[in-house]
Order: sequence, then structure tokens, then C-alpha cells
Amino acid sequence: MATYLEILCGLIAICLAFYYYFLSVLDFWKIRGVPGPKPLPLLGNIKDVMLMKMSMSDYLRKIYHEYKNEPMVGIFARKTPILVLQDPDLIKDVLIKDFSKFANRGLPVLEKIEPLSPHLFNLEAERWRPLRTRLSPVFTSGKIREMFPLILECADHLEQYLEKIVARGEPIECRELTAKYTTDVIGSCAFGIEINAISDDESEFRRVGKSVFATNFLQLVRFRARQMFPTFYNLLGYVLPSSEVTTFFTKVIVDTMRYREENNVTRPDFVNMLIELKKHPDKLENVKLTDSLLTAQAFVFFIAGFETSSTAISNALYELALNPEVQDKLRKEIKEMYDKNNGELQYEKIKDMEYLDLVFKETLRKYPPGPLLLRRSICKYTFEGTKITIPAKQFIWIPIYAIQRDPDIYPNPDAFIPERFTEDAVAARHPMHYLPFGDGPRNCIGARFAIYQSKVGLIKILRNYKIDVCEKTMIPYVIDPAAFLLAPKGGIYLKITKIES
Repeated sequence: MATYLEILCGLIAICLAFYYYFLSVLDFWKIRGVPGPKPLPLLGNIKDVMLMKMSMSDYLRKIYHEYKNEPMVGIFARKTPILVLQDPDLIKDVLIKDFSKFANRGLPVLEKIEPLSPHLFNLEAERWRPLRTRLSPVFTSGKIREMFPLILECADHLEQYLEKIVARGEPIECRELTAKYTTDVIGSCAFGIEINAISDDESEFRRVGKSVFATNFLQLVRFRARQMFPTFYNLLGYVLPSSEVTTFFTKVIVDTMRYREENNVTRPDFVNMLIELKKHPDKLENVKLTDSLLTAQAFVFFIAGFETSSTAISNALYELALNPEVQDKLRKEIKEMYDKNNGELQYEKIKDMEYLDLVFKETLRKYPPGPLLLRRSICKYTFEGTKITIPAKQFIWIPIYAIQRDPDIYPNPDAFIPERFTEDAVAARHPMHYLPFGDGPRNCIGARFAIYQSKVGLIKILRNYKIDVCEKTMIPYVIDPAAFLLAPKGGIYLKITKIES
């Protein structure tokens, strides 16, 4: 009898533990008066995202429209409560006005198993602030002007490669084409290395770069494990060998820094800034400088720099193929710019190309590379004008993709209309309704660099080549539900033909 009673008590204890761990938290938003969809035990509200039936971009757009008039919506990622912030004034409070209370992104930094994870994008505020301050000078206008000849050299290689592959008369997968170009640019401007990803199909940098964003089964398992069981996942660092990506980048950066120090080599690039940090570690309070930490900063510059810019360029080409009148108008501006400047592409003249700027901004409106912004509260916080209070360490998502596809903000949002970004049109909108690079102190540190390398790539392609859709072009555009950033499912295939002068 006693045995049965013990078994019964054990089962009750297990059920209570199960309830507490998986179910009790599901009243979190109801208690606080925040509207939102009813969550499922274990899965929360993101079942279709976890099963890869829907991208996170499309899911948040769906939630945004279901709760269109709500300033915020409460959802659950499995059992974790997430606050989806929709009101632009509250978004501004989080990103700018009260930034010090939301300075963290809340992403895991698991240095044992992922030595490259403590980079600027992931780091907690304490280490992020001094590193951001010290690394920002490498992205000033003056520094990018110094790098501009290196960008042009890579763009010239892109032109030469394009002529070769266009001659085959086959559809071209533009994401891979543009990723080769941006990989070469980052390699040259950040590391002082001629990668030659454009001409070398066996480029190790390109192969390793692709593996970072691969959506194979093993990558997805690691991603889910990191999300759901970070403590256990980090313990694996004691037994699992370093990944190929970690080994490759650590060797490249450490060897490059050592070579420059031994040979007194100075270049206006990211590695040089890391060398300066290493020489003066006392200037970084609360930060213990290690080779891994320095490599992590170079690593995030590389992966963010090539992937987001190549995606932006290929998405622009896709829209220009679908909208030939926009393409023709842009090519006319490019031709006029060259004619006025003796056939040369100059740094100062790019920002004078108004229509190119409109096209680029409209591309990032429709396809923001990061479809949401992540923040995590540092302390208890009550949103202004509401009675809603969130605790410390609360996750907040800002659904950029959904906001930038809102028909009340951008009429006919799925159409490609560059004129949405004329000076008058921008002035009429809330500044928080366009956030492809984020905003506030924790905005994208490399935004200016990304804009220049993307615009140069577009100029070089469009000057002498016409872009058209073909039988392999994906229409309509479908977002890959397995991709970590906003990316098309199956790639972007287009027909590119040389324009006879």
C-alpha cells in the first residue's frame, strides 16, 4: 500500500513540476493585460515556425495584422514570453529614449562551445559599450573613403566575371553572384586579404561563409539546442571539438595580426583597429581582451558584411527585373553620373545619385535582412501612457518586416515604389516606421559601409547589363522558413544580358 502511495505522490509531483515548468507561465501576458493569441503547451505560439512551415517574418506579419490596433502583443516562443512592440512611440522609447534600460539584445553568448559568439551583435551591454566606442572609428566616412579603391577593385573583378558567365546565356543565381562580390570586398577591406571568391570557385572563405548560414539538419539542431537548452548546450563545450568556422577564422585573424605586427604593416581596415585594441587593452574597461574576443569582432563583420549586403543587392536586382521602368530610370542616372565624371566612379558622387538611393531604400523596406529587432530589458519598466509593466530580462521583439509592409503606412506595400523615399514622403512618416539598420545607440555599426559596397555593386552590374526575369525566376517571392535572416527560398535566378553600347 505504501509503495502505491509513494508512486502516486511521485506522479503528482511530476505533474506539478510539468505544470510549473511548461504551463504556469502561459498566463504571463493575461495577468498583465497584454492581448495576444492563446499559446500551446510546449510550443507556445510559434509551432509553424518551429516546424518550418512559416518564416518568422511571415508569422510576425500575421500577428501584426491580427492585432493591428494594439500597441503591443504578447506571444510565447515555446514557454518564453515575448513582447511584440508595434506602437512607433513605444518603439522609439525602447531604441532611443530609454535605451539604457534596453541595451541588451538577450542573445546567448556561449564562449565555451562557440568562442566566436561574444561579438558586438550578441554582447551584453557591459562589454558592448566600450567595444562599440573603440570600433566605431573604422566605419566613419573618412575611413570608408580610404577603403573605396579596394571596393572598386572588387567591383571591377565582378564586372569581368559577369561578362564571362553572361556569355553562357544561362539563368544566373544572383545571391551566389553577389555573395562572391561582397565576400571579396569584406576580405580586402576588413582583413587586407585578396580572397578571390569571384574567380575561385574553391575559395575557402566563400565555402566557410556559406556554412555559417547553411540551413542543413545539423545546423538547425544546434540552433534549437542553443535556444532551448543554453546551459546544457554550453556544457558540451568541454567535450566537443571546435567547429571548422571557429578554427578557420581564429587562424586567419591571429596569423594576419601577427604578420602585421612583425612586419610593421598598417592598413586602414578592421584588423588594424583590432591590433590597436590589443596594444592598449587598458582603454577597454570591464573587457578582458583575448584572441577569441578579437576574432569574434572580425567574424561578425565578415558574416554580417557579406550576407546582408549580398542579399540586399540580389533583392534589388530581383525587383528591377520585375519593374523594367525603374531599372531603365536607374540606368539612365548611372550613365549620366559616368558621363559627368569622365567615365569614373568616385566616392563623393555616389551619395549624389538620388534615384539609386531611393531604389536601395525601397529594397530594404520590402526585404529588411533582419526582419525583427531584438531587445531585453535590464530592469523593471512601465511603458509610458500605459499601465503595462514588464519585469527585468523581458524579451522584446520589434517586427520590422511587418511594420514596413503595413498598408496604412506604405500603401500597396507589396509594390516596388522607390518614390516612397523622397524627402517629403519620409518627413510625413514616423521615423520608427523604417528600421532596416535599427536605430539608437545599438544600430548597425557597419550601415554606412554596407550601403556603399551595395551601391557600387549595383552600379557596376546595371551600367552595362540588363536584368530580366526568366523561367527559373521565383514569382511571387517566397521567404525561406529555414533561413536565419530574411532570404528567398531556392535563390534568385535572373536573366542578365550585355547592353551593346
